[in-house]
Amino acid sequence: MESLNRMALELVDEALDFADELGIAVDELDNGTTVFDFGHGVTGGYEAGLLLAEIQTAGLATVGTRMGTVADAPLPHVELTTDRPALALLCAQKAGWELSVEDYEGLGSGPARALVADEDVFARIGYGDDFDFGVLALEADTLPTETAADHIADRAALPANSLFLLSVPTASLVGSVTVGARAAELATVRLVDLGYDPLDIRSVAADAPIPPVAGGEPTALARTNDALAYGGRVHFTVAEDFERFADLPSTAADEYGTPFEAIFDDVDWSFADLPDGLFAPAQVTVDVVGGPTHTFGETDHAMLEESFEL
Repeated sequence: MESLNRMALELVDEALDFADELGIAVDELDNGTTVFDFGHGVTGGYEAGLLLAEIQTAGLATVGTRMGTVADAPLPHVELTTDRPALALLCAQKAGWELSVEDYEGLGSGPARALVADEDVFARIGYGDDFDFGVLALEADTLPTETAADHIADRAALPANSLFLLSVPTASLVGSVTVGARAAELATVRLVDLGYDPLDIRSVAADAPIPPVAGGEPTALARTNDALAYGGRVHFTVAEDFERFADLPSTAADEYGTPFEAIFDDVDWSFADLPDGLFAPAQVTVDVVGGPTHTFGETDHAMLEESFEL
């Protein structure tokens, strides 16, 4: 199997070559780790967000934007399609690395997770990466520190100077784009958590509105999750039928109808205390090859109008 980190590294080279045009910045820590700023001290933009989403999926997904509406207001939407969902969404894009060291906290996604491959999903798919370089995207309030980089390099069994960290705050245009591009990933993670075989998922297509950029991280976290839970739409093509497809959309959760800001406040923003199945897109269609087509859930533009302050 092709190395996910090798494929992602080709896109990282593109980000390096066109950093000025993309509105991003590149720096090197004292330990040699290369750090990309996708929105902390720079503006970034749609193109930077689309490229970062491609890097997170190791180039195995096609990502783009289109114009749509939310509550009659024209708003851009982000679309993602992939024919390699197990690798692109579960082994790469999934935000499965909760990083916490003495001077840094962030949420890691991207193919460097496959170098560690200690999450159950890697065993279920039968994949682990072995490459001389690692690429990890980090959603965080601040740029990664040298301590954080050393920790990541140690877990990935790489020298620090072989590591590429791409950092983005949620409260940025790049953050709005890349979180919106997670609708397919959220639905796929949910489907596999329900017990479905990840290798029976053949293709996934999804879209979600890109929320207005918030003034701070808490509001941005709430808005981006509202965008997915009340506006995200996903289409699966799968090999086998399953009795729990109805549990896929956000409408299946008891918390549906409550803005994420209120949900987060109820647990004092401790994400570990949030229930399973909370993070999911609004509407899901499942096309079983040679079998039935199921559709569950619904979008709620009134909730998005409130969340986005339209």
